[in-house]
Amino acid sequence: MSNYNVLVVDDEKEIRDAIEIYLKNEGITVIKAKDGIEAIEKLNEHTVHLIVLDIMMPRLDGISTTFKIREQKNIPIIMLSAKSEDTDKILGLQVGADDYVTKPFNPLELIARVKSQLRRYVTLGTYEGGTADKVIDIRGLTLDQAAREVAINGEPVKLTPIEYKIVELLMINAGRVFSIHEIYERVWNEPGYNAENTVAVHIRKIREKIEIDPKNPRYLKVVWGIGYKMEK
Repeated sequence: MSNYNVLVVDDEKEIRDAIEIYLKNEGITVIKAKDGIEAIEKLNEHTVHLIVLDIMMPRLDGISTTFKIREQKNIPIIMLSAKSEDTDKILGLQVGADDYVTKPFNPLELIARVKSQLRRYVTLGTYEGGTADKVIDIRGLTLDQAAREVAINGEPVKLTPIEYKIVELLMINAGRVFSIHEIYERVWNEPGYNAENTVAVHIRKIREKIEIDPKNPRYLKVVWGIGYKMEK
């Protein structure tokens, strides 16, 4: 995990410094910022492979920061929340976060999630791309595995790394129904406990990006009581 830069954004210096110690022990370079405004400045100054971002911060909070970052970049974002309510987690995922960790967090859990997101982004996601050269076309919805790009009727669709992996999984296996837990375990590479909200939020965001009418989807279908599939 060396040669990767992680931007840690939190208004509490003790938390920034603690996360830096954990990640440095894994060979990861840490860049620190105390709020969203400084985070965006650091993004423009450095190559960043992942962001650990607190939700509650002065000047520019984590939700607003994520929204601004997603206008330009698909870097994985792990949100830190001092609250355990699902509404905060769901809101973070809705604006484009890839994962979340609730404070107080277990350092081993945070490290595992950082490593998982870095692996996905660098080896499977949009950072370097993969070796596959297959292009899948489903009635105007295309997936270019070599470029790690999705387009609808020739127009590129901006997806986060997690959204891309979900679309890739469903398009490669078009017509097959995946349960919520299957999707979570295949995309997040960890057991799908309490995965319903996380997956549902990402599915909703994907539909908003690829469907003309998200409430009456043409491509990404729900199979009630079972899961989701990409219509052939």
